[in-house]
Amino acid sequence: MAPINYEPVITVSATYGAGGSIIAPRLASEMGLPFVDRLISADAATHPEAPSSQEGLVKGEQESTPTGRFLSYFARAATVGAVIGPEPDLQDDDDIRARTEAALRPVAAGDPAVVLGRAAAIVLAGRPRAFHVRLDGPLDRRIAWAAPHEQLDLEAAKRRQAETDRARTSFVKRLYRKDPADPSLYQLIIDPTAIGVDAAVEVIELAARAFFEVTASPTAGR
Repeated sequence: MAPINYEPVITVSATYGAGGSIIAPRLASEMGLPFVDRLISADAATHPEAPSSQEGLVKGEQESTPTGRFLSYFARAATVGAVIGPEPDLQDDDDIRARTEAALRPVAAGDPAVVLGRAAAIVLAGRPRAFHVRLDGPLDRRIAWAAPHEQLDLEAAKRRQAETDRARTSFVKRLYRKDPADPSLYQLIIDPTAIGVDAAVEVIELAARAFFEVTASPTAGR
């Protein structure tokens, strides 16, 4: 059997206001890779020129899909400061996990991509030639950046940050028993609020290209 030709993959995990919705699609465009967005649909692989998502919970992460309904419970829990129980019409964890990973199956099998969200650093942890990036920064700077980007005042952005970060973190912990803030999941952790979006894209691209050059060797990773 011929060996699988694993193409380059970059996964991007981002907290609210760390610029993931801008940085990930721009990175895909700069590197000529397909872009897979957050939970928009089971077939959400799009071209780099497609519109980027927002910083807060995007449409597919809300109640328009079974996976979105699952995640939306965590979002609502964030507003009351408690974890609410599952509702009767919710699919079990295995079903939701399968839906979440559907768009990543071709990527896991060798296709190239830049993947935003989807717990991709965990799902693709053992996938050769996958470079995992985490975007984060101080809370006040993330909120200050997100407010004008999403056309919100600071108080509204603060509420959306609490809802979004808690929902996405709880979602990953529930499905994968992992904390997305765990630094061991990533090869690169960067704070775009400190250096700006343009510089962040440049740094990630430089680091990723170096990683892919090293891992291009047939013996790499053996």
